Amino acid sequence: QVQLVESGGGLVQAGDSLRLSCAASGLTFSTYLMAWFRQAPGKERAFVTSISSSGRFTRYADSVKGRFTISRDNANNMVYLQMNSLKPEDTAVYYCAANRGSFGNMPGEYDYWGQGTQVTVSS
Repeated sequence: QVQLVESGGGLVQAGDSLRLSCAASGLTFSTYLMAWFRQAPGKERAFVTSISSSGRFTRYADSVKGRFTISRDNANNMVYLQMNSLKPEDTAVYYCAANRGSFGNMPGEYDYWGQGTQVTVSS
């Protein structure tokens, strides 16, 4: 079965960096668009960034542009989220998601989800 397993979350201070990883299995990874979403307490799950199946195209939420970078390694079925200049408002559970279709910003457009990894940024 399809599994997406996130790792790399933790507690950091404002201005620090973190790199999240997502290991995928059970799917033809190179044919899936991959994305990161996040969900803060009491809020809906929100789009952060996505990357095309080839890795050539990316999209970012305005709130993370210039600070976060998504990348993927199709040879090893991995997707990454490099987060720099972290802010307290980046505190959330971060989820990896896979979509067989085209770019989308809505959670309902994604077929598979990981269990999430907690990122906490203190001020």
